[in-house]
Amino acid sequence: MILIWQIVKWTIRLVLAGIVIGGMSACTMLGLNYASLDTENKPAASPALSLPFDAVETRATLENELYGPWPENLPVSVGEARIVDDNYLGGRGTLEEIMLTIGEGDAARSFPVVIAYPNVAKIAPVPLIISQTFSDNCSVFPEDPVTEFGGSICNGTNMTGIVGFLATNIFGTYIAYAPIDRYFDAGLAYASFPGWSFVPDTNGQAQLVMSELSPGPNPTSALMAWAFAFDAAASVFADDPRIRSDAIAALGHSRYGKSALIASGWSDRIAAAIAHQSGFGGGSSSRSTTGERLDRMAKSYPHWLRPDLGEALEDGFQLSLDQHFLLALSAPKPIFLGNGRRDVWSDPNSSYRLAKAADLIYEARGVQGLPDDAEMRDFDPSAEISYWLRVGGHSVVSEDIDAFTAFMTAHFGTASRNETTLQSAR
Repeated sequence: MILIWQIVKWTIRLVLAGIVIGGMSACTMLGLNYASLDTENKPAASPALSLPFDAVETRATLENELYGPWPENLPVSVGEARIVDDNYLGGRGTLEEIMLTIGEGDAARSFPVVIAYPNVAKIAPVPLIISQTFSDNCSVFPEDPVTEFGGSICNGTNMTGIVGFLATNIFGTYIAYAPIDRYFDAGLAYASFPGWSFVPDTNGQAQLVMSELSPGPNPTSALMAWAFAFDAAASVFADDPRIRSDAIAALGHSRYGKSALIASGWSDRIAAAIAHQSGFGGGSSSRSTTGERLDRMAKSYPHWLRPDLGEALEDGFQLSLDQHFLLALSAPKPIFLGNGRRDVWSDPNSSYRLAKAADLIYEARGVQGLPDDAEMRDFDPSAEISYWLRVGGHSVVSEDIDAFTAFMTAHFGTASRNETTLQSAR
């Protein structure tokens, strides 16, 4: 009887593993393919950017054709901060959280945002990374009693068991967990919340939530709404004396990388975007036939884009502008475009070609975007268009964290005094 139960139990585990792997592979195109490093034999970005560049017209076109409107009229409010740990990481900093509310009335969306301040922020304001995560706060801060969406205090991580094992082994150690010690090493504060806690990442539910927000952004897309959530969080932390208001970066992986780029292009509060493997609807070409493709994405995740775009694409509709126009909207802000060589689903090759095309607007704004002699494997964290390509697939791994912090340090410097200086000042 025990043997039969063991067989049944392992059969269930294998079935669950198969479901998880199948679901994950459907959105990442897992495999052994490599993105091409040859960009000369591929189509040039079309239409070509030209001077003068009209940012207002570009935003209007992207809103009408791709993303839906920026929900600028939504009110933002914040509750009193709660100190989670005033001796965080063995005394290296403070862990706090705020309750952020977007909208008004019964349909308003409230969700906790957790923020970690390094000790240096007590004597000099520091740059801030605001990250939108796939995982809940419990998994991002697994050892801390932070608040999860819905109001419960976390008790450990949800990234356990076979699902957690598979997720971290396929999508990387840092797909959920945030290495705050490494951000502190770079003199950075780090804030995060799940993007879905504002607008659910579910077709039907997302549109319903957005339609009920008052005053509503309907009709728009989840990508645009998540981008607005970056701006909403930045509006709160920009008034914090511990944070440099001119050094707030939006960080996102995959779908939230798309939103990080949108936030950078629309929001004056966002000083930089770290868009890791943002793919279609983000930093990759909407005209590309490699990888996921925009039409596939619009069919699988229609709530990400403006209403009825999937049907329009099936009927032959073509966007007026490709995504190098989105990248150009950030100029002269620094943007980080993260890529994996095996992440052909996100099409790193077209992302590089669009970065090269967007360089025209960066240079017109008095900065160098993508370095003239740069190739796909040349990473320059100090470049205003900083293109990062590593081995591996659609994931967040240790090398990515190093690249993120190198980018932030190159553009915003380290904290004006390090922890040693802080200790001696006491």
